[in-house]
Amino acid sequence: MLLDVAHRRFFLFGAVFNAQDIWLTFFLLSGIGFGLVALTAVAGRVWCGWGCPQTVFLEGVFRPIQRLIEGSAAQRIRREAGPWTVERIARRTLLWSIYLVLALGVAHVFLGYFTPIRGLWSMIQAGPSESPEAFAWMVAITGVTFFNFAWFREQTCVAICPYGRLQSVLTDPDSLVIGYDEKRGEPRARGKVKAEGAGDCIDCNRCVVVCPTGIDIRNGLQLDCIACTRCIDACDDVMARLDRPKGLIRYDSQQGLHHEPKRFLRPRLALYAVLGLMGLGATTLAFRTHTPLRGQPAAARRAPHTLENGNVRNAYDIHLVNKESHRVTFTIDPITGAPFAFVIPMARVTLAPLVGAHVPVFVTIPRGSLQGDARIRIRVRPEGEGQPRTIEAPFLGPSR
Repeated sequence: MLLDVAHRRFFLFGAVFNAQDIWLTFFLLSGIGFGLVALTAVAGRVWCGWGCPQTVFLEGVFRPIQRLIEGSAAQRIRREAGPWTVERIARRTLLWSIYLVLALGVAHVFLGYFTPIRGLWSMIQAGPSESPEAFAWMVAITGVTFFNFAWFREQTCVAICPYGRLQSVLTDPDSLVIGYDEKRGEPRARGKVKAEGAGDCIDCNRCVVVCPTGIDIRNGLQLDCIACTRCIDACDDVMARLDRPKGLIRYDSQQGLHHEPKRFLRPRLALYAVLGLMGLGATTLAFRTHTPLRGQPAAARRAPHTLENGNVRNAYDIHLVNKESHRVTFTIDPITGAPFAFVIPMARVTLAPLVGAHVPVFVTIPRGSLQGDARIRIRVRPEGEGQPRTIEAPFLGPSR
């Protein structure tokens, strides 16, 4: 995938698009957006916990490196409470150095989506003075990435990302969420031996300690929850040690947590799914019907028609654009027959990838043969590149 904004060309999964195809993004983004909304209605914030790059990078890359260098959360808390020793400075310097290298890698990979890899490599070799804009973007992205994963972390999900704030609108009582079984857990009572009338929750606060956003899941559904399931694992571990059933904190709907009947099919979910499928279906259809050329007829920049020896002549400019990633040869020939006579000086044109050309076409007809609203048709055929395209344009002449 390459989004070459500077040259207004876009390469997406083997297909090539230019600025004239920007309308496709409406259907693509609509399909993805409503698909995510439908997923949220079914499974809550499962995207946040398992698919979002913020969570994937933080939990899969940056936090494991921190545990490897600075130890567990308890060890880090004890170390943070003490003075800045040589060991603590060395650990933090090593950690941030690795984070900086990773941030640089993320920045260059991100730029690779907007600049061809070979061009990006040439920019790196040439130095910042040759490509100041690209270098500025690299510094900015590196700084934001380092700041995000080294310090800001889950606050991005809580304070910046709008998706969490939309959760209360997108979900309903039948959506799958991470929740606490209040009927089973209350009233809370500390101790390994379960007191008479007490619930299964021993108020150990393990679910709060392991939560990356610091919430207490026992207080109900909250926008800060990113569905990482750490509280589930921590609670299940405690329940196993106490020889009590797991699932005090679990994936379930609010209906299920309240021990009420659950339903999967519901009007809201059906609406989201239909809208998402419509958007993705329209995108798929547009991709399948995408042609390797763009041909647009336009009147030449001169008088709309001329009279010569009793004949009427029109001049056209056919604007061709090669929308493939390789050179394509186009053949232009007329479809409309007599009494129209065609003169096409450039009947065969070879264009480089995403390059356009104006092809002149002259059409002549005896004035006496011109009747009503006449139209001419021209066929543009990309050699070896699929179906030809027919271009139609009106033929203008004197009214009498």
